[in-house]
Amino acid sequence: MTFFQQFQQNITRRHFFAQGSHVVGTAALAALGGAGLLRAGEQEGAGAVPPHFPPKAKNIIYLHMVGGPSQLDLFDYKPVMGEWFDKDLPDSIRMGQRLTTMTSGQARFPIAPSKYAFEQVGQCGMWMSELLPWTKKIADEMVFVRSMHTDAINHEPAISLMQTGNMVTGRPCMGAWVSYGLGSLNDDLPTFVVMVARPTNTEQVQAISARLWSSGYLPGEHAAAQFRSGGDPILFLEDPPGVPREIRRATLDGLKSLNQWNYERLGDPETHTRIQQYELAFRMQASVPELTDLAKEPESTWKLYGEASRNAGTFANTVLLARRMVERGVRFVQIYHNNWDTHANVAGRLPDQCGDVDQACYGLITDLKQRGLLDETLVIWGGEFGRTIYSQGGLSKENYGRDHHPRCFTMWMAGGGSKGGTIYGETDDFSYNIVKDPVHVRDFHATVLRLLGYDHQRLTFKHQGLDQRLTGVETARVVPELLA
Repeated sequence: MTFFQQFQQNITRRHFFAQGSHVVGTAALAALGGAGLLRAGEQEGAGAVPPHFPPKAKNIIYLHMVGGPSQLDLFDYKPVMGEWFDKDLPDSIRMGQRLTTMTSGQARFPIAPSKYAFEQVGQCGMWMSELLPWTKKIADEMVFVRSMHTDAINHEPAISLMQTGNMVTGRPCMGAWVSYGLGSLNDDLPTFVVMVARPTNTEQVQAISARLWSSGYLPGEHAAAQFRSGGDPILFLEDPPGVPREIRRATLDGLKSLNQWNYERLGDPETHTRIQQYELAFRMQASVPELTDLAKEPESTWKLYGEASRNAGTFANTVLLARRMVERGVRFVQIYHNNWDTHANVAGRLPDQCGDVDQACYGLITDLKQRGLLDETLVIWGGEFGRTIYSQGGLSKENYGRDHHPRCFTMWMAGGGSKGGTIYGETDDFSYNIVKDPVHVRDFHATVLRLLGYDHQRLTFKHQGLDQRLTGVETARVVPELLA
C-alpha cells in the first residue's frame, strides 16, 4: 500500500471527528461560555487604545462644507485665467477626465475666471478671496492644503470617502475611530457629537444622514450623538411628565439588570452599548442643559462669533457650542454646513455661504487660542471635492456655475499640532491638475491620526477576519510638512 493510499484510508468520518475533537470541543465551549469569550473581545474594542506616539491633539472639531466649496473662488488664486475668459478648456489640461452628467452633454467647456478679488495675507503670504475677510486675519494659524484629491466625482461616494475612508457607506467614520481609539474625557457627555447647521441660503442642499456618522462595524457606542439645530437638542432626554426622578432611576436600574443578564448570557455587544447609552442619557439630563445654555456667555463672545451666533442652528451658533463641548471633554465634534454645491449662481450663493462661516471660523479659532485650547484642538475645514474652472450652464463675467472636480481642491487645518502658516501643494494655472505635492484623502486621514498619536496602519479593528482601519488597504502616507 502506498503512502497516499494509507492516507486516504485513515481519513474516515470517525477518524476526522477523533482528530478534530478539540476543535468541536472549543466550538461548544465558545457557545456555552460565549458571554465571557465575547466580552473579552468586546472589551478590547470598547476601551481606549493607547496612542503609538505622543499625541499633539486630543480633540477635533471637523467643519464639513457639504457640496464642495470652490477652491477657485476662495483659496486657489489663478490670475492668468482672466485672459482665458470664455475660451475652451484645452484637451491637454482635461486629459480625458470623466465628467458628471450635469456637464457631460455640454458642447463647450468655457473657462470661468473667478469674479472675486484676491489678496495676499499673513506672514505666510496665502492668497485668499475677498469673500473671507475675517478668515484672512488668522491665516498664520492655518495649514492650507491646496493639493487635495479624491477618487469620487459625485456627492454620496465622495462624502462617504471623506468621512469614512471608503466610498461604500456602512464603514466607521473618523469620529467613531477617534472615539474607539481615545475614549471619553467626560462621562456625562457623548464622546462624539454631530450637528447639522442651517445655512442662510438653501438653493441646493444635499441629502445627508446618520450613515455618515455611524460606527459601522465598530461597537455601537462609538456612533455620534446628534444634537438638533432647533428645540430640544436631544429628543426624549427629559423625564416624562409626572414621572419623578427617583422612579426614572429605578426604571433604568431595572432595565440595566435585564440587559446585563442578557449580555452575560449572550455577549451581544449591542446589548452592552444599550446599557451604556441608557446610563449616559440619564447623566446627560443634567449635563446637556448646562452645555447648551448660552445665556451666561459674555457680550464679547457674541461680538467674536458674530450676531448669527445668537440664533440656534446657525453655523456660528454650532461652532460656539463646539467650543463649549471641547471645553467639557467631548473628543470629536462634527458640524455639517450644506449648500456648497454651486452648479449655478456662484455670484448669488457663494457670498451667503461664506457669510455663514467666515466670522464664525475666525471666532472659533481665536476663542480656542484665547482659552489655551487651540494647541490641543485640531480644527478641520473642507468639503468632499472641488469645483471646475469651466462653467456649467450660462457664463458671464458676473455669474457662472461650476461642476464637481475631484482632481484638486483645498482644505485647511488649525491647531492641534498642525503647522500654522503653511501652504502645501500646487495646482496648474487652471486649478485642474496637481503639479506639486498631492495629498489624497487617505493621506489626510493618516496625517490626522498621527496628530492624535496613532499610526494609521496599527489603529485597527478585527472585522470579517481582517484588521480593518480608517485608511483601508491602499497606500496612505503621513504628510510630515503639515505637522508642527
